[in-house]
Amino acid sequence: MEDLEKQLICPICLELFTKPVVILPCQHNLCRKCANDVFQSSNPYLSTRTASSGGRFRCPSCRHEVVLDRHGVYGLQRNLLVENIIDMFKQQSSSSTPAPERKEETPMCDVHEDEKINIFCVTHGVPTCSMCKVFGAHKDCEVAPISSIYQTKRTELSDGITMMVGNNDRMQGIISQLEEACRAIEENGRRQKTLVCEKFDHLYTILEEKKRDMSQRVTAEQEEKVNYIRTLTKKYGDHLEESCKIVEMGIQTLEEPEMAVFLQSTKPLLKKIAEVSSTAHLDKVEMGYENMDHYTVDFRKEGKALRSIDFFQDDDNEEEEGDNSGAEERDGPAAVSAGGAVSSSVQPPSSQQSSSSLNQTKTPAT
Repeated sequence: MEDLEKQLICPICLELFTKPVVILPCQHNLCRKCANDVFQSSNPYLSTRTASSGGRFRCPSCRHEVVLDRHGVYGLQRNLLVENIIDMFKQQSSSSTPAPERKEETPMCDVHEDEKINIFCVTHGVPTCSMCKVFGAHKDCEVAPISSIYQTKRTELSDGITMMVGNNDRMQGIISQLEEACRAIEENGRRQKTLVCEKFDHLYTILEEKKRDMSQRVTAEQEEKVNYIRTLTKKYGDHLEESCKIVEMGIQTLEEPEMAVFLQSTKPLLKKIAEVSSTAHLDKVEMGYENMDHYTVDFRKEGKALRSIDFFQDDDNEEEEGDNSGAEERDGPAAVSAGGAVSSSVQPPSSQQSSSSLNQTKTPAT
């Protein structure tokens, strides 16, 4: 029955599955309420009212990405078999006699084999026996009742685990935002390339070679940013995986009924928690890093000027538009450039403008 009960424990709430139970595409099960909580923590920028309009989160058991349809978690299939097994298990548990309690064994002192470990040496931070305090290595040390130190360390470990769980939730939200930023970079890159290509199609004969070159530059930065985001995502994922392992170790330690054994394993575990809690070594992405709309071109001249076209900065575009607004109104339709759109002009080239190259602005990687 104990083995069966372990299979019916939700990995989120650590309790028996609560109906309704939903089955994920990876074949793992969750309480629907827990699945919704995981979805909300993975998508902190979505409001509760829009939580059922689709989205994605990761399975807490295998990290497989679960993509939801417009029904959200309510669109996941119920696992009626697991629900029936839970009902049968509860009926069987209520009718069976309680199991006898396990007799706890107190560990013995390594030095005085006939003495139980019953006090805690505050000076050295280890549990010991009364004989060690009276005659042994700890006779000059400060000691305390093992029960009081047990409660203190248990509270400290519980607080550390709570902090780690909160950090893991925030880190999962960061990973989801990084993945969204990666998708935004890819989408913005595709959109900018499409806008560039649409304008080049009107001037295909002269601009075919330039079109290919400038599209490659957009692609190069897109790949650079995407690779950086993916690398950063992997770093956060590795840190999260390590944090989860320590949380599992902490939970297992909290389940240890013997105080002395618990205290023996608490010190190294708390040290690991302190080390993993820090995320200072992980890079942060600057706001607007996923934007690609700095790739904007302006076609103002014909002939030789077309062969020197390059991406230009937004500030340069505004200055040139102000200087040439009167000429554009006289000679033809005005060139328009907004958010990466490619614009053209029918102005004749001058020797100075045809030989100048417009600069490209690139957001530095962090």
